Amino acid sequence: MIIYGRNPVREALRGRRAADVGDIWATAGASREPWLAGVSVRTASGEEIERRCGSSAHQGLCADAGPYRYAGAEELLAGESPLLVALDQIQDPQNLGSICRTAECVGAAGVVIPERRAAEVTPAVCKASAGAVEHLAVARVRNLADFLADARAAGCWCYGASAEGGPAQRAPLDYAKPDYSGAGVVLVLGSEGSGLRPRVANACDQLIALPLRGRIESLGVSAAAAAVLYEILQIRGERA
Repeated sequence: MIIYGRNPVREALRGRRAADVGDIWATAGASREPWLAGVSVRTASGEEIERRCGSSAHQGLCADAGPYRYAGAEELLAGESPLLVALDQIQDPQNLGSICRTAECVGAAGVVIPERRAAEVTPAVCKASAGAVEHLAVARVRNLADFLADARAAGCWCYGASAEGGPAQRAPLDYAKPDYSGAGVVLVLGSEGSGLRPRVANACDQLIALPLRGRIESLGVSAAAAAVLYEILQIRGERA
């Protein structure tokens, strides 16, 4: 995997893939980054770097980081009271990267994504995450609803983010009302267009919703993830 951009390359050099990082290419200016001191770097033009990584957003750097190694879902559930984020068919690499960045910043134990019909960890996701995926465990599962059942069996509470005023038979709770402390928590977020699929929503213990006071009907999924994750972080910190 050829990753690109200052943050992704820097985090790869100090993350789980550090031993896998091979060649690094940098422009003359980018090669003077202090964190590259003592690192073997091949000087290249911006055009050559763009050809290697396939993106003009390289910021003068790209590197062969080796394959991305996914975590096992059971590994994420084995931790003590883990905070996890499960994504139901998020397909935009920018959204996946942004959510991974927030999840890493709040200290989440990991992110879970489906194997099919969903974005996977690519160089674009590495860039959008600012290198967070080099430190954050990301697991892929065959069936997300089955994973949520396993999470509940492991003692986690699963909260599905839904639009305010969801189905009458399962009206969502205000996102700030649950007690997220004392047990594992899985925050489940739906796809950009259609939200949570019915089977995934039904696999959650509770649906939650952010208040909407404006005229449009929803937040973007990465913004919603940030708002809810920081609320969870605050509640877990206060009640720890």
